[in-house]
Amino acid sequence: MGQDLANLGLTGLGTSAARLATRFAAGLAEAAATTAGATTGATATPTPTPIPTPTAAPTPLPIPDTTPTASPGYVEREWGDGTASPVYVPVVERIDDALADEVDDRLVRWGEECGFRGDELDQLRKAGFGRLAMLTHTDTADPEQLLLAAKLNAAWWAADDLYADNTDMGATPAELPPRLALAMAAMDPVAPAGEFDEPLEEAVRSEPVLIALRSAVEHLERAGTPAQVQRICYSTFAMFVSWNTYAAWRYTGEYPPAWKYLATRQHDTFATSMTLIDPVGGYEVPANLYYDPRVRRALTQAGTASVLINDLLSVAKDAADENPVCNMVLQIAADRNCSVEEATEATVALHNKFVHDFEELHESLSVVPSPELQRFLRGLRAWMGGGFEWHNTNPRYRTAP
Repeated sequence: MGQDLANLGLTGLGTSAARLATRFAAGLAEAAATTAGATTGATATPTPTPIPTPTAAPTPLPIPDTTPTASPGYVEREWGDGTASPVYVPVVERIDDALADEVDDRLVRWGEECGFRGDELDQLRKAGFGRLAMLTHTDTADPEQLLLAAKLNAAWWAADDLYADNTDMGATPAELPPRLALAMAAMDPVAPAGEFDEPLEEAVRSEPVLIALRSAVEHLERAGTPAQVQRICYSTFAMFVSWNTYAAWRYTGEYPPAWKYLATRQHDTFATSMTLIDPVGGYEVPANLYYDPRVRRALTQAGTASVLINDLLSVAKDAADENPVCNMVLQIAADRNCSVEEATEATVALHNKFVHDFEELHESLSVVPSPELQRFLRGLRAWMGGGFEWHNTNPRYRTAP
């Protein structure tokens, strides 16, 4: 367990990759030393009393050998109406319509339990979040595991549409911050506060979006670890900060330059959805690997590339809103006083740069001896390919309202 870099096959690495691998190897050695001391009767250390938990921790699913015999690779694909330059994306790794339908059936039943009715359930079905989960989480075919991703994505989208983005659906910039504060309380329960608890519970139970957020997190609690639950909560809360920033821009009418929008957008990307990759897959990336700067950069690159696809395919819808929604294409067009077509080309080029950078970083991290990390990085790649397919074939993004 304490082998050096040469024994790990890590000689010749770039400095950053070698450092990451060295830290991982050192962690293994430290764990081995601790175990050895305990088993050989070394100096005894009192064992702290464990924190009691109301239920047993979920049993992690086995980690199968998912190493592909060959990389599925990347391709240039046409998108939208085909008039703009193609985007560079990972290939789609799985299309299973029957599996998608099964997850969507379960999702609609869950949506009804949360209080959505009539047209809302029809829209939930048409949105195809079960299809999104099928396309993006390709290392499991378990409908219940995929339903976890479908639930959270559906809840996030509902909050985005009803609270943040769509004026014709009731979104009001001035009301967004207090709505999101309740959303945070629904996802991450606050400390008991006696007489003040019941009004909060009444507010959560009266709003389907809040019920959906709470229920989806409860599903995550059953499927994942406490660390994964909090990882999702705080990724969501960072995303909410960006939503509040957009609302302020829309409220004042002082729209940002593209660089400021992009800086804000990078905390409101599909990285939040991608944070679900390992709990949906039934494993966990160790925290010190998940939060390593190079791994975080890979996640940020993948998430931002995927959200730029969303911007590219949402231009007409976003521009048509009574209070136009911030969008990278629209911000570039305003900055440069150029046509939407020219701004589209600039956004495509930026997207493709993020994907190429991710591809190179993924390759440099492929030597780190962690099966969980390698599975997660392959999951990021699969998410980008599946996310593009979902956006490019989804009626929501095919026509303007």
